[in-house]
Amino acid sequence: MSRSIAKLSRRHLMGTAAALGTGYWLGGSVSASTAANEKLNIALIGVGGRGAANLNGVSRENIVALCDVDEMRAGSAFERFGKAKKFADYRRMFDDLEKQIDAVVVSTPDHTHFPASMMALRRGLHLYCEKPMAHNVWQVRMMTEAAEKYQVATQLGVQRHTIGNVHRVVELVRSGAIGTVREVHSWVGGTRGMPAMPKQFPAVPGHLKWDLWLGPTADRKYSPAYCPYNWRFWWDFGTGETGNWGCHILDIPFWALELDFPTRVDAQGPQVDAQRTPRQMATTLEFPARSNRPSVTLHWYHSASGPEILRERKVSARGANTVFVGSDGLLVCGFGSHQLYPEEKFQDLKRPARSIPDSPGFYKEWLQACRGGEPATCHFGYSGPLTETVLLANVAYRAGGFEWDAKALQAAGNDRVAALVREPTRAGWDI
Repeated sequence: MSRSIAKLSRRHLMGTAAALGTGYWLGGSVSASTAANEKLNIALIGVGGRGAANLNGVSRENIVALCDVDEMRAGSAFERFGKAKKFADYRRMFDDLEKQIDAVVVSTPDHTHFPASMMALRRGLHLYCEKPMAHNVWQVRMMTEAAEKYQVATQLGVQRHTIGNVHRVVELVRSGAIGTVREVHSWVGGTRGMPAMPKQFPAVPGHLKWDLWLGPTADRKYSPAYCPYNWRFWWDFGTGETGNWGCHILDIPFWALELDFPTRVDAQGPQVDAQRTPRQMATTLEFPARSNRPSVTLHWYHSASGPEILRERKVSARGANTVFVGSDGLLVCGFGSHQLYPEEKFQDLKRPARSIPDSPGFYKEWLQACRGGEPATCHFGYSGPLTETVLLANVAYRAGGFEWDAKALQAAGNDRVAALVREPTRAGWDI
């Protein structure tokens, strides 16, 4: 019996919602099917911004705790779930409510995903975490291994994994419709990055716990240039547009080609800024051949105009973020559409039978897994390698190219890589 089902079973014997709040647990068990019909006790860490959407996704469960360092951004959630216990420090939340929690949702900025998530995983609590899983590659590996060790249900916030068009793209590639695929180009558009350097450092607003917001990163003066949103474009806190969109977009080739870990990573772009993420970059990741496929070269771009292959092959980039280059043609796709080229060649293509079932809902996948059902589709066993690859693209841009030993988490021939693969942690935040 899983830890979650066992907890639900013990809780079933307590009879009433009032008894749940006491935190005292009784022995005994009931059938897993009975327990599976009961609500999960869920705690959420980060409930403003993206956290509000994730809260909506699990709101039919029993929300027992809400944690946020910003009382103003969390205000509507705090009001909506008035019976949930409120916290600013998730360490206190775990200390006070560990036995009352079945599952945790982490929706904080990137730099605090890891400590919050590891505290949940090591307590055997099921975990939904926003993308990217963590701020550096070592952290992602630790989370992936912890999820396996403690046998908990996990899900990374790659919500577009449930889109029917993405399923059809994966089926087309795997069916061999465009032949053998050895090259893929994926990109995110826009020029976000390199925010202005802060010039003023006002007093910390009364509604914000700045030291808790900083968490494991080095201490610095508060500035609205960092939060509540622009943290995404500062290396100490975020992972740029690559971290922001990479897990969503690279999910398509990762899934279709069953990729895992690259063995060579290279990158180019504007001069590296020590503090801020770039407005553009280009990365090449090499994946070795496996028994079921040849070697694959995956190109990742942050580019306002998309990759050059679009213009070379005279194909439309509208609605697209990925080009699969096959021996028999191209498949150009995005989340909502796809097109095969040359168009005339594929006019009469017989589509492969649908083999990927519709999702019951991204949050429902995870909630069912928490109750002992099948693993969610973006469980950490899948999304851990995906996230590591996304973060390695940033490492190569910042440190230069390298050969990568994924098993050892080591780069050959580049001494600058190690400090970015595992970053220093502020005293008091070690995990």
